[in-house]
Amino acid sequence: MSRLEELIAKSQSGDQDAAQALVEENSGLIWSVAKRFMGRGTEPDDLYQLGCLGFIKAVDGFDLQYGTQFSTYAVPKIAGEIRRFLRDDGAIKVSRTLKEQATTIKSTRNRLTNALGREPTIQEISRQTGLTPEEIALAETATAGTESIQRETGDEGFSLENVLTDTESEERMVERIALKQALDRLPEREAMVIRLRYYHSLTQERIAKVLQVSQVQVSRIEKKAIERLRELMM
Repeated sequence: MSRLEELIAKSQSGDQDAAQALVEENSGLIWSVAKRFMGRGTEPDDLYQLGCLGFIKAVDGFDLQYGTQFSTYAVPKIAGEIRRFLRDDGAIKVSRTLKEQATTIKSTRNRLTNALGREPTIQEISRQTGLTPEEIALAETATAGTESIQRETGDEGFSLENVLTDTESEERMVERIALKQALDRLPEREAMVIRLRYYHSLTQERIAKVLQVSQVQVSRIEKKAIERLRELMM
């Protein structure tokens, strides 16, 4: 049994020193996730503390017999805890800009629906508003009601990282959370589905509504995008 596994086992048995040691030895991982939420009105140290709470929850819930690398399991737990606080606190606050964009999008959608006699596509709305399809998607979903944060944020270990790979060194795993370079090389619609699905925690059903396509189509697009990402990252 590795030192990490020993500390996890001890922590799960109530050893507070082991829990503290785990946090200290994994502070880099916690910070790497916390940094992604900076600039939203919450102090970095507070984000880190929230990340630590998510990390401890990951320690408590980790199954040593499962065979999954702990850091892969911990990342969505850390991110989920921060997201939950920000949303409950209103810090994943719908900014004035997003609200204004959502209002513009809604009026444009209504106007185009009346003019065309059908629901306009996201591309048609994009041309009329000057917003990118992704900006439209984010504005609409940010101002819409939310479902269970636990289900949407990947609190059960659901993350793009888990989909793409099973075992990674900590550094490579953290780098791949962003996947920016690979995503930039995907076709626009595939990249949008991946960003909405894994970075903005939308369900396939919600993405389908945003893009005005069927859930089956979203599933196919997502599958193809993941295959491309695997190839790009090999």
